[in-house]
Amino acid sequence: MTVNFEPLPTSWVRDIQSGGVDVHGQPAERAVSDGRGTPCRHCLREVPEGAEMLILAARPFPSLQPYAEAGPIFLCADPCEAWEGGGVPPVLQTSPDYLIKGYDARDRIVYGTGQITPAGDLAAVAGDLLRDDQIAYIHIRSSRNNCYQCKVTRGGGGHDEQSATRSDP
Repeated sequence: MTVNFEPLPTSWVRDIQSGGVDVHGQPAERAVSDGRGTPCRHCLREVPEGAEMLILAARPFPSLQPYAEAGPIFLCADPCEAWEGGGVPPVLQTSPDYLIKGYDARDRIVYGTGQITPAGDLAAVAGDLLRDDQIAYIHIRSSRNNCYQCKVTRGGGGHDEQSATRSDP
């Protein structure tokens, strides 16, 4: 099965980059990237060394509910292009492994899907999980810090602006 690795929606990212507030109602913090461990959740690349970046809280779910985790993420401070490439994005090739969790159409965790997965196996494991009709999408998170990385959906679709990370769903 082909899978899509999806960045955070451009409309939401541009709002944050232009001074909008995060999920906690706060403006993003500004910092300078050292080029390592600072994955932008929009271009799905490391924020380049010496470039300004934003640190903020995000909630990659369309509404509040018990499984709607919020946590810290990074974004490029300057506008960047949304990831649209095929295959596994560069930010998911910088750690030896990642946490994968499947969610149903109600945005609830599908129990039994959470697993630490080697970086080289992400596309295959995501494809296997998405063969289950109960799983609507997958989140990939840091296996060490639980930080959200990106969403994975079945191949053939584009980015879903309706399931955006919002500061005010």
